[in-house]
Amino acid sequence: MIRLTLTCTLLACSITPAFAGSTAATSAGAGTSAGGTSASSETTTPEDKVVLQARDDAASFVASDGRIRGAQLEAALRHLREGNAGAQRASDMQLAQAILAL
Repeated sequence: MIRLTLTCTLLACSITPAFAGSTAATSAGAGTSAGGTSASSETTTPEDKVVLQARDDAASFVASDGRIRGAQLEAALRHLREGNAGAQRASDMQLAQAILAL
């Protein structure tokens, strides 16, 4: 759940094209939450798994400049946009980059 929350927070800040090179993207891989606990100690929800399982598809999408769209990435994009205004405003490329930053 922490990773999904982190992703949504990053997405809210990712409206600018500089997201991929920002320190927020670098921090996302650090594995800590604002409280200083390790994100790896948190349980992974089925919703988090949808996003995490899309990493390979997200990598293909980013590497192909959006030409390769896998089924797992499509599922993750739908999931992230459900009820999240920041994700709804973000492009598919920004969301794919956020998935890779996890």
